[in-house]
Amino acid sequence: MIGGMSWVSTRMYYDLINRSVQRRSGPMASASLLIESLDFRDLHGLREDADWERAANILIESARRLETAGAEGLVICANSMHRVYDEVAEAIHIPILHIAECVGAKMKQAGCKNAALIGTRNVMTENFYRQRLVASGVDLLPPDMSNVEAVDKIIYDELMAGKVTRSAERTLRTIITRKQQEGAQAIVLACTELDLVVDVDANVLPIFDSTRIHCDAAAEWLLEGEGATG
Repeated sequence: MIGGMSWVSTRMYYDLINRSVQRRSGPMASASLLIESLDFRDLHGLREDADWERAANILIESARRLETAGAEGLVICANSMHRVYDEVAEAIHIPILHIAECVGAKMKQAGCKNAALIGTRNVMTENFYRQRLVASGVDLLPPDMSNVEAVDKIIYDELMAGKVTRSAERTLRTIITRKQQEGAQAIVLACTELDLVVDVDANVLPIFDSTRIHCDAAAEWLLEGEGATG
C-alpha cells in the first residue's frame, strides 16, 4: 500500500482490507500488508505539469521500495494520485490495482449505466479517471463547477485533516439530491475520505464508494494469491 494521501484514508484502507479478509477467511484472519506512508506535504496542491512529474517520481520511488521489500502487488490509496498511475506502473514489475477500473467493474456488474462523479477537482474535471469509468460502459454527468469547488474545499480543508462537520454532511447531501434531480442513477464517491460525510448505505441514490470497492478488490487479490501459492 502506498498511503499517506491522506493518513485518514490510509487508516481506512488498513481497516477495510483487514475486515474484508476477515469476512472471507475467518475471525482470526488478517491481511499480509506492506505499507509506506508518504508525507502528504510533498504531494499537496499539485497544479502544473512539473508538480505532477515530481509527484510521479515520489510514487515511483515508493513503489520500487515496496517491490524490493517483497510486495507482489500494489494499491495507491488515493483517487487523485491515479493521475500518475501509468508512470508508476511502467516503472515496476508488479501489478497495481487501478481504483477506477475496480469501480467500473463493480458498476458494470450492478448494471449501472449512468452516474455522477464526486471527488477532488482533478478527479471530477480531468480525463484520467472519467475515461476509465466510461470504458466500463458508464455514462457520467458533466461536472458542475460550483460543486467541484465546494467539494474540493471540504476534502482538502476538512476531511484530509480528519475533521468531519455537519455543514459538510449537508453540502454533500444537497449535491447528491441535485444529481438525482438531474437524472443520475448513482453516485461514484471518487475520494477516499468522502464516506466520512456521506451515508454510503442509506442515500437517495445507490453509492459506489471507491474506497470500499478498492479495498474489497485488494482483499480478493490477496486471497487469490494465497490460494495460488498455498
